[in-house]
Amino acid sequence: MINGLKKRKMKTHLNISGFIVVLVLMAAPLTGQTRVVHGSLTAFGEYPVENIEVRSKKGKAATLSDSLGHFALVCMEEDVIQIRPKTFKKVNKKVTPGTDSVTINLEFINTPRNREVAVGYGYVKERDLTAAISQLEQENNEFCHYKDIFDVIVGRFAGVTVENGQVIIRGRQTFYGSDEALYVVDGMVVNSINWIPPCDIKTINIIKDGSAATYGSRGANGVVIIETKRAE
Repeated sequence: MINGLKKRKMKTHLNISGFIVVLVLMAAPLTGQTRVVHGSLTAFGEYPVENIEVRSKKGKAATLSDSLGHFALVCMEEDVIQIRPKTFKKVNKKVTPGTDSVTINLEFINTPRNREVAVGYGYVKERDLTAAISQLEQENNEFCHYKDIFDVIVGRFAGVTVENGQVIIRGRQTFYGSDEALYVVDGMVVNSINWIPPCDIKTINIIKDGSAATYGSRGANGVVIIETKRAE
């Protein structure tokens, strides 16, 4: 009788203990530490990005970046900051126990439509976006690495020379006449090309075979065909 009572008390005690363990395990996620992580959003490495929603995956909090690109977000331990913006690539940023602040440079998806949306939604100022894209295009434009347009021609087209500001495609053929090539810029025949900055060049081609006959006698010395960004 006594032994049975002891067994029942022990079983009850184990059940209660087990129940407490379950409660503790269930409550553990609810008592996890939270922190406020301060951050800033930029684009092109320098311009602030505003009105972008920033979320914490575990903390379930959300906020918008201000006019300086700054934000403050409630996060859990080992959380992930999530950004799913229009016009920019999405970002997942891990929050470690030592994370108090973050700086996130958003990568802009450069399309004409995205430029309109970015300015329309107030993500970036139009002047900042225009300046940044112009700089980016220059950095990616191989023509910008040349001193002037004549350096571009000599550097890219073997056998072509420049003498006194004149492009010579087929070499010296006459003693008294001109051996200068014909210049066609954005579909128009021009007398000179020395005014064109290398960074403004979109495409450049040299014609010195039978195709030059399309331009009649004027193309006898070859043709330099240039398309500039101004024609876009």
